[in-house]
Amino acid sequence: MPIPPELLTFARELRKNQTDAEHLLWMVVRGRRFGGFKFRRQQPLGGYILDFYCHETLLAIELDGGGHAEVQQIEYDHVRTEVLAGSGITVLRFWNNEVLQH
Repeated sequence: MPIPPELLTFARELRKNQTDAEHLLWMVVRGRRFGGFKFRRQQPLGGYILDFYCHETLLAIELDGGGHAEVQQIEYDHVRTEVLAGSGITVLRFWNNEVLQH
C-alpha cells in the first residue's frame, strides 16, 4: 500500500530534526551494527511513523520525550501500540533520558 505523501514528508522532516536520544540510538543500530539487524529510522508504517523499525524481527523502538507523559498522549500511544501489535509488531518504549543516561 502506498505511503500517503504527507506522512512521507513528515517522516523525512523527523529524520532531519532528530532528538539527541534518537541520534545516539541511530549511531548504535544503523548499518546493521546491532546484532546484524537492519533498522530504519522514522519509518512510515500503517499510518504511523515508527522511530526505529526492524522488519526482520517486527520490532519497533520508540523514544519518548516529556510530551508522552500527558494523559491524552498516553492513551494515543496505548492504542497505537495495540494496533501495531495486531500486525505482529512488538513495540519497545524508552524515555529519551534513559537512552542518554544509560
